[in-house]
Amino acid sequence: MTDRLMHPPATRIVPVIEVLHGHTIVDLYRWLEDDHSPETRAWVAAQNAYTRHVLDTPAARPIRARLEALLAIDDVAAPVPRGGRVFYLRRAGRANQPRLYLREAGTERVLLDPNRESAAGTTALDWWYPSPDGRLVAFGYSQDGDEESVLQILDVARGTLLPERIARTRFCSLAWLPDASGFYYTRHPQPGEVPAGEERYHRKVFLHRLGDNPAHDPLVFGDGLPAEAMPSVWLAPDGRWLLVTVRHGWSRADLYLQDRTRPEAGFTPVMEGEDALVEGWIHRGRLYLLTNLGAPRYRVLAVAPERPARAAWQEVIPEPAEARIEQVLPVGDRLVVQALERATARLTLHDLEGRLLRTVDLPGLGTVSGLSGEPEGDRAFFRFESFTVPPTLYRCAVDDGTLAAWATVAAPLDPAAYTTEQVWYRSADGTRVSMFIVAPRGTPRDGSAPALLTGYGGFDISRTPTFDRRLLFWLERGGVYALPNLRGGGEYGEAWHRAGMLERKQNVFDDFIAAADYLVAEGYTRPERLAILGGSNGGLLVGAALTQRPDLFRAVVCQVPLLDMLRYHHFLIARLWIPEYGSADDPEQFPALAAYSPYHRVVDGTAYPAVLLTTAESDTRVAPLHARKMAARLQAATSSGRPVLLRVETAAGHGAGKPLGKQIDEQTDIWTFVCEQLRVPVT
Repeated sequence: MTDRLMHPPATRIVPVIEVLHGHTIVDLYRWLEDDHSPETRAWVAAQNAYTRHVLDTPAARPIRARLEALLAIDDVAAPVPRGGRVFYLRRAGRANQPRLYLREAGTERVLLDPNRESAAGTTALDWWYPSPDGRLVAFGYSQDGDEESVLQILDVARGTLLPERIARTRFCSLAWLPDASGFYYTRHPQPGEVPAGEERYHRKVFLHRLGDNPAHDPLVFGDGLPAEAMPSVWLAPDGRWLLVTVRHGWSRADLYLQDRTRPEAGFTPVMEGEDALVEGWIHRGRLYLLTNLGAPRYRVLAVAPERPARAAWQEVIPEPAEARIEQVLPVGDRLVVQALERATARLTLHDLEGRLLRTVDLPGLGTVSGLSGEPEGDRAFFRFESFTVPPTLYRCAVDDGTLAAWATVAAPLDPAAYTTEQVWYRSADGTRVSMFIVAPRGTPRDGSAPALLTGYGGFDISRTPTFDRRLLFWLERGGVYALPNLRGGGEYGEAWHRAGMLERKQNVFDDFIAAADYLVAEGYTRPERLAILGGSNGGLLVGAALTQRPDLFRAVVCQVPLLDMLRYHHFLIARLWIPEYGSADDPEQFPALAAYSPYHRVVDGTAYPAVLLTTAESDTRVAPLHARKMAARLQAATSSGRPVLLRVETAAGHGAGKPLGKQIDEQTDIWTFVCEQLRVPVT
C-alpha cells in the first residue's frame, strides 16, 4: 500500500484559542465543524478521493466477492406473538433491508417491505408494534439512515395503510389500547415548538385515537421534564394501569403509575429520584419491578399497584450471586428470566412468587435476545446465537422449558473448525476482565497470527457472543478475533457499568489496552499484526487507544466516532450522553475529559498506526465533524508514513438501517485496509 499513498489532501489550519477553567485549548480545525460550508464539502470530496486512491486496489476485488456471499447469509429477528399471529423480521439473500413477516396457521406472508420504498434501499423499518389482537401494526419508516421515523399503521388483514402519519417519532415507545382503538406513544416536538436546535430533545407521551388528527393528540406525560429525559410507555393488558418510565441517561430512571379509571388522580411515583434503574409491568394484578436499586446485578420486586409505596415492596427474585438479570417476561403463571452469567446467556423459569422451577437447556454458550410472549400465553420466543452458530429462533414451552426451533438460518461454516475460549486478564489497576477469543482450530501461539481486537465499554451495553458474518471472512483467513468485556458495559451489573463512567472512563481504555497486551504476551499475535476496530462509543475507545498506545497497534478502524470530548455535547443529540461522559462545561468533570479526549491527545511527530476513520452525512447521533477533525489532525501529526484515511458515506447514518449494498461497500474498504496493513493474503 505504501507506493499508493502519495500525500493526503492539504488542510487549512485556523487556530481557535479558548480558555476553559484556566486551561488554554487550541483547536486547529474548528472550521471543519461546519457541515454545510463549501470549503468543508470540497475538503470531504478530496478526502474521499484520496481514500479511494489508497483502497481501490486489486486485492479489494476478491475481498468484495467473499463479503458479498457472506453478507447475503439470511438474518432473522426474534418473533413477537399477538392474537394468535406471530410477527418477525427476516432479511433474505441480497435484499437491502429486512422485511416484516406474518406467520399464521402454518402460512407466511410479507407485511412490510422497505425495499419497495426506495430504489437505493435506503428506507429503513426502524421499529414496529403489533396490536394485542394482531390486527394492526404501528411502525416507523426513516430515510437515508437519519432515524427520523414517521409513524404509520398497517391493517394486517387488508394489507393497507391507515391514514395516520405522525412525524418526529424517533426511537418511538408505543403501547396499544386493549381494543386497538388507539395507543400511547412518544414523539419529539415539531420545529418551532422549542428553541432552535432542541428539536431532538423534549420527548413526551401522547395519546392517539385512530382517525383523529395527530396534531390534536392530548399530551399525557412530559411537562416539566428536563429536555434530555427519555420517557417510555407500557400499558397493562386490561388497559387499567399505565406505566411511564423516565430515563435520565443510562444509570438512572424514574417510574410513574396511572390508574386510568381515575385519570383525575394523575400519576403516582413508584420510584423517583433514586440513583438506580427500574422498569415495571403488571401481571395478574401485581406490579412487578426489575431494578438495580440496592442490587447492582438486579432483583425483582412486587407490590399491589393500588398501594405501590416502597414500604410495601416484596422481593420476589433476589439479586443473583454471579449473574446479572437482564429481562423478566411474564407468560401465564410463569416468569421467564433472562440473565447473563460470565457474559453468556442463562434462561430460567420461575413461578409468580419467584421460586425457581427449572433452567432452560440452551443450545450452548451464546446470546439470547428478543425474549417475547403473551401475558396469558403458554410459550415464549427468543433468538439464540454465538460466534460461530448462526441465529436460530426458538419457541419455549413455559410449563416444562421444552425448546423447539421455530426458524433457522443456514450458513456455510463448520463450527468445529473454530475454537472459542473465555480468558481473564488483569487491567492496569488489577481488575480482572474477561475476554472472548475466537480462532481457527490449531492456530499457533507464536505471535504470527493476525488479530482483530474490538470492544465497546459504555452505556451499560453488554458485548456477548453473536454471529457476525464479517467475522467469518476474518476467521477464514487465519485471523484471531478478540472481544473483551470492558468496564462501562453491562455484563457484570451496574457496578461494572459505573466503573467506566464519567471520571472513571479511563478504566475502559486501560481494560482495552490491557487486552491487547495480553494477546501479545500470550502469543496470539504481535503489535505489527494487531488491528483494533470500534464504532460510536467504541470509536471513542479505539481513538483513545491509538493516542495513548500508538506503539501497540498496526491498524485502527474508527467508525462513526466521538473524538473531541471537550465539545461533543454541543452537537445533535449528544446532551443525552452527559450523564455517561460528563461535560467540559463542568469544572469538576473537565479534567477527566481533557485528559483522554483523543482529538486533543494527538502529538506532532508521533509514529501513529494506519487509521481508517468512517462517518456518514446523515448521522443524527454522532456528528461527522469528529471524524473530519481527527483525520486532519492525524494526517498532519503522524510520522509513521502509514495512511490516515477518511471515508464519508452519503445517504447513510449512524448505522441502523444501512442497506446491504452500502454495508458491502463499507466492509470491503475496511477489510481491504486491515488485510493490507496486517499483510493478510486475501485469496
